[in-house]
Amino acid sequence: MTDILIIKEDVIPRFPKHVKFKYNEPRKEWVLLAPEKLVKPDNIAVEILKLVDGMKKVNDISKELSEKFVAPVDVIQKDVMVLLQSLADKGFIVE
Repeated sequence: MTDILIIKEDVIPRFPKHVKFKYNEPRKEWVLLAPEKLVKPDNIAVEILKLVDGMKKVNDISKELSEKFVAPVDVIQKDVMVLLQSLADKGFIVE
């Protein structure tokens, strides 16, 4: 049985080995690639996913985005956690 990842402030998210987050130059868009799957994240998701490096905690990602976009960290963190949880549920994010 596989454990379900619950995204919390202290989780350090990363992409599993079979998932690639990359810029598709010919189409000028960011994509998440997995075997037989392709996800085209929106601009907000791209900003979050650029910070997923396997070293930063969710809290750190939220603080960095809060500073970049001059927005309350609690609002940003809620959005970050919702996105990462959705991707974790689909196997695109692990700890």
